[in-house]
Amino acid sequence: MITKNKVVTLHYKLFEESNEGELIEETYGSHPLKFLFGIGQMIPGFEAQLEGKSQGDAFSFTLQPEEAYGPYDERGVIEVELNHFKDENGHLDTEKIYLGGNISMEDHEGRVFQGEIVEMSEEAAIIDFNHPMAGVVLHFQGEIVEVRDATPSEIDHQHVH
Repeated sequence: MITKNKVVTLHYKLFEESNEGELIEETYGSHPLKFLFGIGQMIPGFEAQLEGKSQGDAFSFTLQPEEAYGPYDERGVIEVELNHFKDENGHLDTEKIYLGGNISMEDHEGRVFQGEIVEMSEEAAIIDFNHPMAGVVLHFQGEIVEVRDATPSEIDHQHVH
């Protein structure tokens, strides 16, 4: 049975909105998802729906944004002048800074944030730091392949070996 410090192996399909929505990702046909349950590796709503299930169980559930990646926050979209990305010669690295590109930025407290460049002009880039699935209703369906006790090493390192 799935409880804290169990290693869970499962296959799933993830759809937007419902099982009739757009397929976002799936593990069938490739490697199953394997994770250490109850330590915060997965989104809280996902773990809450799986708790108590056993090997062989099927699942199907829908998570609202608040149970998954949170609501979309317009404050997470910022404009950054391109001169912040230029080298000492005033050149912009177009292999790193381009429309649709992903970028990491650090705030004044040293926290790193991942964003996507969603708009560019000659002077600035508009970067969206929301999670790509923020504001999205997620529907999961799948099956539990295996549930086992985590080893002491897996618990200490907080990941599956």
